Amino acid sequence: MDKNKMLKPLLLIFVIILFCTVFSRLFSGSETLLEYAQKNPEIAYRTPEPEQAPGNNIKDSSSPQENEEDRNTSSGSPASTKNKGMQKNIPSKKEEAEREDSPMSIHPDRTTYKEGFYYEPLSQEMINRITGISYPVAENEKDSLAMEACNIVSSKEDIQISYDDLCYVSILHYNFRGTERTGELICNQAIAQDLVEIFYELYRNEYQIEQIRLIDEYSGDDTLSMQDNNTSCFNYRVVDGTSSLSKHALGLAIDINPFFNPYVVYKNDGSTYISPQGSETYADRSKDFAYKIDQNDLCYRLFTEHGFIWGGNWNSCKDYQHFQKTVE
Repeated sequence: MDKNKMLKPLLLIFVIILFCTVFSRLFSGSETLLEYAQKNPEIAYRTPEPEQAPGNNIKDSSSPQENEEDRNTSSGSPASTKNKGMQKNIPSKKEEAEREDSPMSIHPDRTTYKEGFYYEPLSQEMINRITGISYPVAENEKDSLAMEACNIVSSKEDIQISYDDLCYVSILHYNFRGTERTGELICNQAIAQDLVEIFYELYRNEYQIEQIRLIDEYSGDDTLSMQDNNTSCFNYRVVDGTSSLSKHALGLAIDINPFFNPYVVYKNDGSTYISPQGSETYADRSKDFAYKIDQNDLCYRLFTEHGFIWGGNWNSCKDYQHFQKTVE
């Protein structure tokens, strides 16, 4: 009895709801979602595309992953393929090498000893680069230099070497971090072949030289170059502390890792002059330290085998960085 009393009100409520629903559809013309889907299948059953906020097609520049990929790309590592479309058109080292060695840029008189080791006559661009710095301007031509820098070539009576006597040398070497680097030198043509052969052997043995840059990058200042431990060759200058023309002025001398192999002069008053400043501790050759050139060093052996004289064997002074060659 109690159950029947409870069912009657529930049935009544169900009938009322059903009546309202039918009445509403008859007079409003509405339809159910199922009916709408059956009438419009191309809309109702289409796979929705994910919404994108403005700019979502570009990766957030603050993303740690992207920042790591940017660092890898800048250091020469291959870029991630998913970021390929966003990368700047930066040529790879191989592409740069191929471009540098393209037929348009290779000097017709270039001599290649090994890949990455070559020498060639000075180009006009190189002449312009060194003139007035490592290569001097004759006193009677200083006025014309400002207007005709590109026309200043050889045969200067007061300068003992011409552009034609010099050549540009490009070599590979390992720096103090063991990283391969390209070095450049200007030297006398008479020792160019010697240099590519020597530096190739040093490179093959992973002999470390901190840097090999033209002295012109130091405004021709030999002291600054030595303090920066830069290995260099040609520089039209006198011997430090004298008025005598250095072998460097003729492109026949080279200084290797000069900060660790200083120039030492023993004066008559008993004092000692050491250059560059700050390298005094390396003047004591009884000590063992890295990058020290002595008669057991590979650099010493290679240069002397090629007929060079080592400044470390001199008496009145010691030039431990210095190798020079006498040519006819």
